[in-house]
Formats: sequence, structure tokens, C-alpha cells
Amino acid sequence: MFDLHRLRLLRELKHRGTLAAVAAALSYSPSSVSQQLSQLESEVGVALLEPVGRRVRLTPQAEILVAHTEAVLERLERAEADIATSLSDLTGTLRLATFQTAALALVPSALSLLRDLHPGLRIHVTQLEPEHALPALQARDFDLVIAEEYPGNPNPRPAELEQEDLLQDPLRLALPGPAGDADGPTAALRSLADHPWVMEPEGTAARHWAMTLCRNAGFEPDVRFETTDLLLHLRLVERGHAAALLPDLVWSGAPPTVPLRQLPRGQRARRIFTAVRRGRSRHPAIRGCREALRRATAEVGGPTGP
Repeated sequence: MFDLHRLRLLRELKHRGTLAAVAAALSYSPSSVSQQLSQLESEVGVALLEPVGRRVRLTPQAEILVAHTEAVLERLERAEADIATSLSDLTGTLRLATFQTAALALVPSALSLLRDLHPGLRIHVTQLEPEHALPALQARDFDLVIAEEYPGNPNPRPAELEQEDLLQDPLRLALPGPAGDADGPTAALRSLADHPWVMEPEGTAARHWAMTLCRNAGFEPDVRFETTDLLLHLRLVERGHAAALLPDLVWSGAPPTVPLRQLPRGQRARRIFTAVRRGRSRHPAIRGCREALRRATAEVGGPTGP
């Protein structure tokens, strides 16, 4: 029978990419990880790694082993959930990763609810963009992730993860001055073709969506400010320095502080969802946190705009 610990190291290598990353994540030395994987190769009787330049990659036989390891770990996740469900008190630590606007608008209220309902449960929260949080969830760095998906930019849906919708968060054009007389959403965008813009950095899903939106309106935006901090986006709009595309959650239910305009149809909301590893959704800590987030969502009403 193959050693589960070594199989998990092989799985970690698939998700983290390098022996050094596996070693750093698990507090091992790279030589120790390499030795354990060599022993696994001896157990299996076939090569599991092959050199590619200065790195290594998994062989087809290693990929088969990782797929079976995922199934074993999913079953163990279910076992852990069943044990936790059998207990009267909910304890332990739940590791939550979330992006900024959800962290500000939803997480504090959810934490208050969880503190009242499950005082023995410890919640560890990390602010991390979905592009990094979802792979880290697969790598077992987190137990639950709050993530976002922009219109026309669907996220990959790995078989190892289970997703559950939380809300549709409206997206609007935020004007750096009084609302003009543009006739319709596309014209409103086009009216800002010569104005500076603030957007999220290159490589993010939000930036790709925003650039596509502007290009479909017929112009290339003059992006002078780049940051993942949407509160800075808002501040720049408030001071008249930039136009922006802002989600309603940025106001956390308070009245908007800048003029807003609707976006073209099909581009008016981002999907916000929670994700867990397959087999873990039945864990009472996951169920409790998801329920608290749903209740926090119900408490937040987005701003209204034209």
C-alpha cells in the first residue's frame, strides 16, 4: 500500500509547482521533500518526476496517483465533517480568505454572528485576491474562500472545489463629477474616453473585464492609477481625479458618495460566491460560516443609482 504522507507531498508538488514551494509550505527542507518523493517512486515502481530545465514536472503516472490521492483526501474531508457534526460544541479553527470589498462589507457582520452562535470556533481571516486564494484553497492553505467572477470572465472550476453562490453585486460607472446628459450606458462610458481612469492591476480578472467593457464602447481608457484597493478607487473618483467601475459593496449599504450610471446590459453585476474543497461542505464550521455570510449579505443593501 502506498504511503499517504508521500502521496500528499506529490499532490502538493502538483499544486505548488516546485519542491522549494512544497518545503516552505510544510516547513520541510527541499532535500527532505525530494527524498520522500524518491521513496514514493520506489514504492510505485515507476518514475513520478521528470526534469524540465531546473524544475521538475509530474509524469503521467504521477498524475494518476494525484487523482486517486484527491479522492482519498475528499473522503477524509467527509470523515472529518462527520466527526465534527457528531460533537455538541463547534470548536477548532476555520481559515477564511476573502477579497477587500467582501472583507469590509460582509465579514465583520458574519464574524459577530459566529461569535454569538459558536464562541468556541476560531476564525482566521486573510485578505487575498481570488486569483491567489482559490489555488491556495486547493493547496489546503484555507478552508473557505470568498471569491468573485466578473461578467463574461468565468473562472476555472476545478473538480476538486465546490462553489456556492452568495450574491450578485451590481457594478456601476462612477463619475468624477456631475452626471452628464449621455444617452444610455454605452454613451456614458464613451463620454469619459478622454478622462483618466483608475483600475485594478494588469493580470486581474477585474482589469480584463474593465478593459473589455471600455473597448466595446469604442475607446482605449487612459489608465493612470492601478491598485486593488477599491477604497482608493472611490477616493480618486470623489476628488475628481479618475473615473472608475465600482461594485455596490464598496459602500457597505451606505448612500453612494459619487454620481453613478448603469453599465450596458449583461455587464451590470459580478457574481460573488464561496468555495470549499470537495467533501468539506458538510463540515459544521463551513455550514455555519456560509450561513453567517448569507445573513450578513441580507443585511447589506447596495446603493441605488440611475
